[in-house]
Amino acid sequence: MAAPVAAERYGLESLVTGIQDTEGAVTRFVVVSRPVPLPPRSGADRTTVVAYIADDHPGALLEILTEFAVRGVNLTRIESRPTGSGLGRYCFSVDAEGHVADARLGEALSALCRICDDVRFLGSYPRADAVPPTTRPGVHDEDFAMAAEWLAHIRR
Repeated sequence: MAAPVAAERYGLESLVTGIQDTEGAVTRFVVVSRPVPLPPRSGADRTTVVAYIADDHPGALLEILTEFAVRGVNLTRIESRPTGSGLGRYCFSVDAEGHVADARLGEALSALCRICDDVRFLGSYPRADAVPPTTRPGVHDEDFAMAAEWLAHIRR
């Protein structure tokens, strides 16, 4: 099953049309490849990671979500999956607004690295709809830079 544009592009024949559940529905496809250089920040990016919790315990998902929330990173998708390596072993596939080069997202991913058993970075890429994220005061790159300078000053 594919969109009509795929038939046009690849010279295919549509066997059946009009089978969608919702008019105007959008399907997302991803390209999986070996690591390549990241695309530059577009200002309307999304990042995908898979976070593996160290052990299943009350609040494990909350710990992951908190790292994004306190930095003002909006999550657009989260899925829980068993790892297959044992009972109570789960991973969370997460799509977040922003690019890994953004201070708020970079800090959130660094925090996940500290609290998770493993974090797999799958990429940062421009959003298909090109809609930039809405950020609250205090979570812009300039705010993180100012806070880092303030802390460095105190430590000196």
